[in-house]
Amino acid sequence: MSKVELSEGVRIGNENLVRVTESASQKISTLIDREQKGDFLRIRITGGGCNGLSYKMKFTPTSKSGDILVESSGIAVLVDPKTALYLRGTTLNFSDRMVAGGFKFENPNAKASCSCGESFNL
Repeated sequence: MSKVELSEGVRIGNENLVRVTESASQKISTLIDREQKGDFLRIRITGGGCNGLSYKMKFTPTSKSGDILVESSGIAVLVDPKTALYLRGTTLNFSDRMVAGGFKFENPNAKASCSCGESFNL
């Protein structure tokens, strides 16, 4: 985590919360360089999607007080405390396959997820 600055009140987490695979790390690094919107990957879970809850990802230049920071495969991931309750044990993977490719969340807390892999329920 070289070029990121943390806000006061940010807690340090570990890969027990969220783990980024090497393939996801490579794609995220490419996107960070291309988009120039920030060096943190923020993962949030919000209401919506075809199964009730959905994953949201965006790049951000700053952290917020209360965030949990996890460094995994060289990626600085920020998670808010509410999202952390649903995310614990999740792996973020990436596939460049033409069919069913893209980022995929493997969440052990999800009781069901939709076929697109972008929403789930508990």
